[in-house]
Amino acid sequence: MLDWEQIFATRSSRMRASEIRELLKLLDQPDIISFAGGIPDPALFPDVAFKEAYSDIFSGAQVGAALQYSVSEGYKPLREWIARDVAKIGIDCTPDNVFITSGSQQALDYLGKLFLSPNDTALVTWPTYLGALSAFNAYEPNYDQLSLNGNRTPEAYRDTAAKTGGAVKFAYLSADFSNPTGETVDLAGREKLLALADELDIAILEDAAYQHLRYDGEAIPPIMALDIARRGGIENTRTIYSGSFSKTLAPGLRVGFVVAAMPVIRKLVLMKQAADLHSSTINQIAIEHVASRGFDAQVAKIRSVYSKRRDAMLAALDKYMPKNATWTRPEGGMFVWVTLPEGMDGAELLAKSIATEKVAFVPGRAFYADGSNANTLRMSFSCADEAMIDEGIKRLGRLISNAIRAAA
Repeated sequence: MLDWEQIFATRSSRMRASEIRELLKLLDQPDIISFAGGIPDPALFPDVAFKEAYSDIFSGAQVGAALQYSVSEGYKPLREWIARDVAKIGIDCTPDNVFITSGSQQALDYLGKLFLSPNDTALVTWPTYLGALSAFNAYEPNYDQLSLNGNRTPEAYRDTAAKTGGAVKFAYLSADFSNPTGETVDLAGREKLLALADELDIAILEDAAYQHLRYDGEAIPPIMALDIARRGGIENTRTIYSGSFSKTLAPGLRVGFVVAAMPVIRKLVLMKQAADLHSSTINQIAIEHVASRGFDAQVAKIRSVYSKRRDAMLAALDKYMPKNATWTRPEGGMFVWVTLPEGMDGAELLAKSIATEKVAFVPGRAFYADGSNANTLRMSFSCADEAMIDEGIKRLGRLISNAIRAAA
């Protein structure tokens, strides 16, 4: 038998199955109340708008272009629409500063490939998005904890990176309603990050997958908008902004984007040409059709639904969870992050929950680059209605309370 492990590149040893992808299989079980997948509710997809978009494409002069090879940068009318949209939040750019990817996950993969040599260091929050760790892992980096409270100096970051044989290359974070915690970085934290990045001379990767899903509170300018304002234009910035239509329109079309200075865009285009030539032309055209005709109305619809589900989950947590558990209170997004008493293990709790209470969630350990903090878990409220949320949290609260009493 051929020993494939001896032939694979060393980077393959860093690849891990996504716990979230595995847990999504539970959605097919009708008796499971799932808070696991951070996915949009399919009942809210603008399916009629997409039917009209594809009908227009196939019945009009665009059909030939839609089914043909296209430019690696992306469909220009879509890049123009994105440039107009991000301008509303202070990101002044041209369509040439916009690069289309096959979902924001491909953007993370490309950016990891672009910046990370083996043993380089990526600064990430503790916890951070599991998909980002999966994307970066193939490029054999080390991770250091990104702190925005001022207790780490630039020299400390440099020294830690040097000890592992590389350099600090970027800081990655989701500043608004992050996956997994739902938390938002305040204005002072964003400014501190810009100052730290200047000191270290590194890039900032701003993952804005949930930018449009704010339910209450005051909007804070994106890090890239602050960077542009400070430096007088996008070409002088060190921030790279990535976004997606997955959480607002539909994830199945796999359309994401990167906004950055031209030196970064040019490199990303070369990567695209080597990887898949271009993202699906017809899907980009369909996204532009739907976005240009009704994006704001679609966002208003999903905000209305998700905000009620967020409120229902927070109310249920207040009602059913034991007092020695804590959780975040997000102003937007899709997630609530729960911290259990020390010594509890989210993975063990999940196994018991599936077997006895029929409730699914994601254990928190996977979101930490060092595999710590097993006593945490992520719950998504996007795909369960208010009644399901109340019942699911009731069951979970009972299970956790019993586990705490048994350990006492």
